[in-house]
Amino acid sequence: MKKFLAMLLALAMVFALAACGETAPAQTDTAPTDTTGTPADAAPAANDTPLVVGYDSFNSKFSPFFSETAYDQDVWAMTQISLLGNDRTGAIITKGIAGETVEYNGTPYTYYGPADLTITENDDGTVYYDFVMRDDLVFSDGEPVTIDDAIFSMYVLCDPTYDGNSSLFSVPIEGMEAYRSGMDSLANLIVAAGRDGYEENEFFTEEQYNAFWEDVAQAGAAFAQEIVDYCLANYADYGASDVASSAALWGFEIPADATAADFFDMMYEAYAGDLNDLSSTESAGSSLWSLMNDYDSYTVGVQTGESAPSITGIQKTGDYSMRIVLTEVDATAIYNLGVTVAPLHYYGDASLYDYDNNMFGFTKGDLSSVRAKTTQPVGAGPYKFVKFENGVVYFEANDLYFKGAPKTKYVNFIVCYTDDDKLNGVVTGTIDITDPSFSKDKAAQISSINGNDSINGDVITTSLVDNLGYGYIGMSANVINVDKDPASDASKALRKGLGTIFAVYRAVANDSYYGDAASVINYPISNTSWAAPRPADDGYKVAFSTDVDGNDIYTAGMTDEERYDAALRDALGWFEAAGYTVEDGKLTAAPKGASLEYTAGIPAGGNGDHPAFMILSEAKNALEKIGMTLIIKDYSDTSQIWTDIEAENIGIWTAAWGASLDPDMYQIYFSGDENHVAGGSNYMYDIDDAELNQLILDARASLDQTYRKAMYKACLDIIIDWAVEIPNYQRQNCVIFSTERVNLDTVTPDITTFYGWLSEIENIELN
Repeated sequence: MKKFLAMLLALAMVFALAACGETAPAQTDTAPTDTTGTPADAAPAANDTPLVVGYDSFNSKFSPFFSETAYDQDVWAMTQISLLGNDRTGAIITKGIAGETVEYNGTPYTYYGPADLTITENDDGTVYYDFVMRDDLVFSDGEPVTIDDAIFSMYVLCDPTYDGNSSLFSVPIEGMEAYRSGMDSLANLIVAAGRDGYEENEFFTEEQYNAFWEDVAQAGAAFAQEIVDYCLANYADYGASDVASSAALWGFEIPADATAADFFDMMYEAYAGDLNDLSSTESAGSSLWSLMNDYDSYTVGVQTGESAPSITGIQKTGDYSMRIVLTEVDATAIYNLGVTVAPLHYYGDASLYDYDNNMFGFTKGDLSSVRAKTTQPVGAGPYKFVKFENGVVYFEANDLYFKGAPKTKYVNFIVCYTDDDKLNGVVTGTIDITDPSFSKDKAAQISSINGNDSINGDVITTSLVDNLGYGYIGMSANVINVDKDPASDASKALRKGLGTIFAVYRAVANDSYYGDAASVINYPISNTSWAAPRPADDGYKVAFSTDVDGNDIYTAGMTDEERYDAALRDALGWFEAAGYTVEDGKLTAAPKGASLEYTAGIPAGGNGDHPAFMILSEAKNALEKIGMTLIIKDYSDTSQIWTDIEAENIGIWTAAWGASLDPDMYQIYFSGDENHVAGGSNYMYDIDDAELNQLILDARASLDQTYRKAMYKACLDIIIDWAVEIPNYQRQNCVIFSTERVNLDTVTPDITTFYGWLSEIENIELN
């Protein structure tokens, strides 16, 4: 739903329950962490009582290639294995066959997986990724797992018509561009032609063209109606009563008598005909394509030019081995190469696989066989999918799992519609494990249930880990600047003045909202990342804690009120450096292009329910004392904030970023150069810094983590200097277990952000 959810939904970990307190991220290309733990020759479990897990709603797209939500992804991940897994710190395990032992918090843990990986950097700049798989793996239906299944899976993800969430095709694999060029999907070609009228061409007929746009029209009306229905159900109190009022809440002004079809037409025009962007950004649940009657017939590839028959950098070297050749060093590649190994015989067509003759399990440009298998996942994972019925996903243990048959024979994922449903389910005995949002109030509620003033007791046991992401306050350099020069020292000083005020109220606001479940962070990166600066590191600084001369604003022993006064005093110094006129401790005039009034947007549901609302409120009061007005725009439709950010209607906003195993900053902060396009989310901040760009590229081009951490620290310092992002909080996610029903001794020990309880699901037993 709009960019607010899209950003958070785009970056999730497989095998991680939904984030608490914010929308959960969806899938990335990170390998599922289901390939670790100690192998065991366990007999099938005798206990037929199912382990019941409370989940949010599923979209029923349980495909390792085409799933769209974190919840659907967790379903198929229960049934699959991937080439690579990771340890509790997020580091990739490269010696899975014999097992790799890594210490965490003083305890050694051995991680096992389906494959070993050797990485070789060559003098010519190329890099070899050599995979060797175990030779005793089988899928849950008894068919053997070979390297052909891995190669098939890679070719699906690299097909020119692939439109799922994986970005394997963006990795600099030798021959990738030649393979993907000269072909596009029929849908993309027709969309590119526009809907203003058919023009004769060699790629599609007038009949195909007309049928496609007729299908889009009905799907578009349904897509828009779904938005309207969502608004009517959730925002009637804010004026949603018909199509026009709902569209207005969604950020589109249409005539009072407009229909859902008219609403879609306006969205089409706003997105200049880019249906992919429209669908992913504006969806209230369903994608536009899923609402078409015959979309799959338009996903077929059309030859538009010359195209290579294979990807030369994907090289089969044996029945259980392959080499992936990269043309250059790419530190993020390893997170894409550890693909899910899906069964060729199920998702593809074994008769169409002949590696030596450039046949890879399907006809290039035709993924229809793969797309058809979205509701019944099959793989070599710890569990077999049985069915999805009446809001419950049913699993049965896979006795052929390479780490041994799971100890619990049956697992059910059951849909819970509210946090109260989740908590009450554990208390009443209908749910064993779930993930309610966590806050001070929730902690008090759990403690009351336990009757011991603790979140751990005889009824509920709680696991808290840092969320893979962080909260922040953002500023647009294009909006908050002096004389239309976002990069000038004056513009940075203006933003630093505002940042100084925002930053000083972070501690009190986060404590009020989260209590011990969140902490203040000082760099725009999740504390879960290996690249995050630590207080003991050289050069570590509290964010926005220095004055215009570089002196520390705060001293030890200051009271909160003294800190607030110091921040306000030194913010005036930054504003003066930006060119503001200061008289008697007040701002009386703004420099050219700047203002004495700014608007801050916050997706707080119209009622201030957001961890940063207190920050903005206190900042508003403080700035008023020195002559600046901060207008707080609390969005009842939390999705609309992204429309206003993109349109530069507001220059300040509060939100949260999701993260992934690797802290690559390209997507958010890279502004583009002659050889690389800008990152997809830099439109928010509008950073344009050549030094930052180069540092990001340098960090990407090395496999040395120590070097990369130094590069990323330099990047973070530049981002802070631009003052477009005030790092706010690192919150915690929670998972609660029924102390009475779950044998806690069998639950994954030392649960972390990167290694959740599902990582060793095969070991969990019920009491």
